[in-house]
Amino acid sequence: MIDIPDQISTAWIAIALVAFLAKHLLGDFIFQTKWMVMGKERCKDWVLPLAIHAGVHGTITALLFLVVSPALVWLGLVDALVHGTIDRLKSHAARRAKLTPQQTGFWWLFGMDQTLHHLTHIVLAILLAAAASTS
Repeated sequence: MIDIPDQISTAWIAIALVAFLAKHLLGDFIFQTKWMVMGKERCKDWVLPLAIHAGVHGTITALLFLVVSPALVWLGLVDALVHGTIDRLKSHAARRAKLTPQQTGFWWLFGMDQTLHHLTHIVLAILLAAAASTS
């Protein structure tokens, strides 16, 4: 069980939020290769590129928890599964609606995808900050 104290350090919340924003930048933009981007969007043979992409996110999350609270390192796997699910659902919706970057709907869907990732990161940041605040 994850214990969230009544009070969480404001400094730790800020540090955790910045850490997860940096993690997202690294995982979704800097470490994501063209092979991952194109591969995870395919109708078939998408599993490996998506798994590696989501695995990058999960690995960085696991490393953050390893530094602060090793008992919660398993949240890296949770993050990988959530991230991969969000990305796959976005790909499926974009393909089904035949959306391209020239269409407004593509950008709405991209924005929803990014927002869901950031909401996930807010939850993870609270858990990281809570773990650090109780240490």
